Amino acid sequence: MTGERDFLVGKRVTVIGLGIEGVDVARYAATHGATVTVFDSKSPAALTERMTQLEGLPIEYALGRPQRVEDIAQSDIIFASQSVPLTLAAFEAARERGVPVSSMTRYFLEHCPGPTIGITGSSGKTTTTSLVAAMMAADGRAYRVGGNIGTGLLGLLDGIDERTWTVMEISHTQLQLVDRSPHIAAVLNVTPNHLDQFSWDAYVALKQKLVQYQTPGDYVVLNFDDPLSAGMADLTPAAASFFTLGDRVPGNGAFVQDRAVFLRHDSIETMVLPLDEIPLRGMHNVANVLAATAIAAAAGVSVDAIALAIRSFQGVAHRLEVVGEVDGVRYVNDSIATTPERTLAGIRSFDEPIVLLLGGKDKNLPLDELAQEALRRCVAIVFFGADGALFEAAVEANAALVSQDERPQMARVATLAEAVAKAHAMASAGDVVLLSPACTSFDAYANFEARGEEFRRLVRDMEHGLNARGPGQEGR
Repeated sequence: MTGERDFLVGKRVTVIGLGIEGVDVARYAATHGATVTVFDSKSPAALTERMTQLEGLPIEYALGRPQRVEDIAQSDIIFASQSVPLTLAAFEAARERGVPVSSMTRYFLEHCPGPTIGITGSSGKTTTTSLVAAMMAADGRAYRVGGNIGTGLLGLLDGIDERTWTVMEISHTQLQLVDRSPHIAAVLNVTPNHLDQFSWDAYVALKQKLVQYQTPGDYVVLNFDDPLSAGMADLTPAAASFFTLGDRVPGNGAFVQDRAVFLRHDSIETMVLPLDEIPLRGMHNVANVLAATAIAAAAGVSVDAIALAIRSFQGVAHRLEVVGEVDGVRYVNDSIATTPERTLAGIRSFDEPIVLLLGGKDKNLPLDELAQEALRRCVAIVFFGADGALFEAAVEANAALVSQDERPQMARVATLAEAVAKAHAMASAGDVVLLSPACTSFDAYANFEARGEEFRRLVRDMEHGLNARGPGQEGR
């Protein structure tokens, strides 16, 4: 633990928030010479799983109460997890006392010795990040993957040298404290999201921070079809590449021509692969493929490796993931769809009749377009969770769009388990039951992954225990 790995030795480190980031920072700091204290307002019982991951390390815990000014007075550095509001009094007190407030992402960008790729956007981040990682693997590159995709970044540092690429999924909250930009920065799109926590202007400004600190030796990849993303070319001196579902881009980038993905690099246009060979459903996933292609090309990945990775890509867990079939009905887990925009993309990925499971904790986002599409495309809608009634009201408010005969069946229940049971009763052979909730999971689950795992379990239980409908069937 010498040289560039000594930056925490002897420091008194305070970690606020014991989520994925908090565990990552606490583990790294404790194993690299720091004295570590972890604060979280949740109770020890609620954090048992996280604490188990840190078992045996010399870490002090202060759990189950708000942070106080005196708690951080003796700190040398404070790390804020991405879910922790930076408006807490403890952070203000730290700044007044000259105690630096940092984050996992900020510290990683400062201390990572190898080239970094940072991918943000309102949607598509996880799939695009996973695709870029697959392209790196196909090209034989040394690489690591982490960030908002569910893997802490500081824990990767000891395995990284100057030849190792790091592919990072970065959320808007992870950009709040950064003062560096990745070598390759990609902004996939900027659409309304998280308006329950941030104003629209503040949300856009956070996305812009990804490119704010780039240099002329860096690269930026932007969505030519999204004005806010494309406009960020004016905010950075980095060399710009674009991606588009259209048939041309300015300069370098990826585009669609003759039903195929094309790449333009240094004025040379090359077909990557036909659209029919992309194994993912939906035009939103074609956009993700185009983005990943442009990002990988900026990193020097060969076209052959890019095409190989796309063809063999199996998709991302909880994103349009087929989890089972019962009585001729397919069940699809799209739990990662936590906004109306992503649910719209999910609905538009299927030609089959859809029974849609909609609900959870709302983000204060516009619902009319989703309500109208659900009325047109779904044969049934089951509303569930804390804000199920809000979504039901939105659909009812737009019901005049279709005739009474064309209206989908609708039902509202409390839990996901009840929603799956109701969907099973309402669906007919050939239908798709689609969990694409358009909401966060925080009314009932720690994250969208836990919600998706529950959906998988419920479907698996049906596969094992229900081979035919009972007398109470409601299917068409």
